[in-house]
Amino acid sequence: MHEYKTYGGSNIGVKRIAILGAGAMGAGIAQVAAQGGYDVIIRDLQMSLVQKGLNRIHSSLEEKVCSGRISAEERDRIFARITGTTDLAAIHDTDMVIEAIIENVSVKKQVFAELDSHCNADTILGTNTSSLSISEIASATKSPHRVIGVHFFYPVPAMELVEVVRGLETSEETVAKTLAVTRNMGKKAIVVKRESPGFVVNRIMAGMINEAIWVYGEGLASAEDIDMAIRLETGMKKGPLEMADMLGLDTLYSGIMALYEEFRDPKYRPHPCFTTMVKSGHLGRKTGQGFYKYDE
Repeated sequence: MHEYKTYGGSNIGVKRIAILGAGAMGAGIAQVAAQGGYDVIIRDLQMSLVQKGLNRIHSSLEEKVCSGRISAEERDRIFARITGTTDLAAIHDTDMVIEAIIENVSVKKQVFAELDSHCNADTILGTNTSSLSISEIASATKSPHRVIGVHFFYPVPAMELVEVVRGLETSEETVAKTLAVTRNMGKKAIVVKRESPGFVVNRIMAGMINEAIWVYGEGLASAEDIDMAIRLETGMKKGPLEMADMLGLDTLYSGIMALYEEFRDPKYRPHPCFTTMVKSGHLGRKTGQGFYKYDE
């Protein structure tokens, strides 16, 4: 039986949300926030990047119209809730910020230090990091109680799950408001009670994919047969090696190495063939070759 906890009502003070980063993740988060009824500001360093993000959102909403999931009028209402900017000062009066920039802790700490001085004292400061320490990011601020992990999964509009991750000093109020926001976005959230490398999903998935790579590297079965076996046995839509190619072998390798260095557990040690593939530039779908070959 599942155990659910109630952290607060669906409307507890968050009305305006700022998204930092207009890439695929940032645009997706902005879209679901607007669909949830929030006024949204999406910010990036260059207006061309902001416009690209807005175009991505409009195209995604247009697909919903074409498939009959929303009306053209609803598309226009959702899109009208989103504005773009390059000015960090424009986010001053927002109730929540969700950062979705490069996965680099030094860069994120610099951004959060700026947010700490630009935003109101009660603005929630969320990070979409998939693996970095929330507490370390929060240490760049004077108010670590309002810093929280809000880990969405790609593609954001289609994926239901969000990991809401506590830092060492994250307050109950920050958790409650964040859960309410994700619920209004149409997401299902799990609370990661204390941070740990990879949180929940990536830690489990990294171990599974890494083991599949070891099975492949030892020559026990072909990539096709490994993936078919796992799909048939678990009902997963993609097998572990297909997922590795989709994620990008370099990205996956970095994540697995971070887990290995943190835990020193041999289950996260990469197989030599995995290392060789990454060094050779065979990174999966994005380079046309990984465990499978892909047409241009």
